[in-house]
Amino acid sequence: MSGVPQGIDALVDRLRTTYARVSPEEAAAARRDEGALLIDIRYQALRERDGLIPGAVVVERNELEWRLDPQGSHRLHEATGHDLRVVVICNEGYASTLAAASLHGLGLHRATDLTGGFQAWKAAGLPVAPPEAAARP
Repeated sequence: MSGVPQGIDALVDRLRTTYARVSPEEAAAARRDEGALLIDIRYQALRERDGLIPGAVVVERNELEWRLDPQGSHRLHEATGHDLRVVVICNEGYASTLAAASLHGLGLHRATDLTGGFQAWKAAGLPVAPPEAAARP
């Protein structure tokens, strides 16, 4: 390894320059107009506390790459190709940046994340469903 170590804040800032993030309204429009796949990577306690985005697919963060790799043996049936539009959603929009960058590494060049995460979605007044409505792979 060469160079000066990079902290997590600098890494996240750098990764965010490599793709266009989306607002809650843009994510909702991408799902509605483009059939984008909304992926909720929040852990269970947050989903139970705050609810879910209707239609979002819950994929635990440690399963994300396995589930969305179009060539993977454990992929979701929705993960049909590298042109898939994916919006990754975490709680506040930090972990989702790292997750979206990882999906780019798998060739999912249209992957992005939700600026502000689930909390921004909820604050924007967009639909939220109770936790029992979760769609799991």
